[in-house]
Amino acid sequence: MQFQDLIYEIRNGVAWIIINRPDKMNAFRGTTCDELIKALYKAGYDKDVGCIVLAGAGDRAFCTGGDQSTHDGNYDGRGTIGLPMEELHTAIRDVPKPVIARVQGFAIGGGNVLATICDMTICSEKAIFGQVGPKMGSVDPGYGTAFLARVVGEKKAREIWYMCRRYSGKEAEAMGLANLCVPHDELDGTVQAWGEELCERSPTAIAIAKRSFNMDTAHQAGIAGMGMYALKLYYDTEESREGVKALTEKRKPEFRKFVK
Repeated sequence: MQFQDLIYEIRNGVAWIIINRPDKMNAFRGTTCDELIKALYKAGYDKDVGCIVLAGAGDRAFCTGGDQSTHDGNYDGRGTIGLPMEELHTAIRDVPKPVIARVQGFAIGGGNVLATICDMTICSEKAIFGQVGPKMGSVDPGYGTAFLARVVGEKKAREIWYMCRRYSGKEAEAMGLANLCVPHDELDGTVQAWGEELCERSPTAIAIAKRSFNMDTAHQAGIAGMGMYALKLYYDTEESREGVKALTEKRKPEFRKFVK
């Protein structure tokens, strides 16, 4: 299976799926999402794979969400908003193997959502987590909000989304957004060691455990589906478009002038 936006490697039973768009801070476009879905299912049902690592190429970013250069009221792919986000999020949750997010830099916006949804997250001391949706005329109205509240608590999740602040790797570990924060030069070795340890576990027991965890929040898929339709309607407004325009023009957005 050939990929354009990804690097796919098997390292001693651990599948590494690496978003390979470092020039775009590993922001995803339609092609990236489609390839991530295919790669996740490929690894998820490969009997020789015991764990999956989701990573980003380069040192600067794990993933910074949707590629804004392809966003003008809709992204460049398929799905409700031009990105098959519901399918991508579902793939991470549905594959019967643990998915570890390896965060070495920025995990912002949709990238922060990916790290949240992964079974576990290991980050470097150089990692930076956060949301930018309300600053950009966007939001994740599904797992990115509802599931985040389960992970870090309701009050903290609202702070993350409303305030759009950035959090260090150590802060992410303290709030439960990351399992472990390690020195930058120890990140890959730690991630691989965790992956190899998981490969020693009973794959059926792990699969049942993962399904059991997911059952408690399975209803959030419905929230996400409905939310994406609301988001599509929002993207068609001048208020939302103002966020992208302000970014392009390198100025602060003036959202309130579009509120009637």
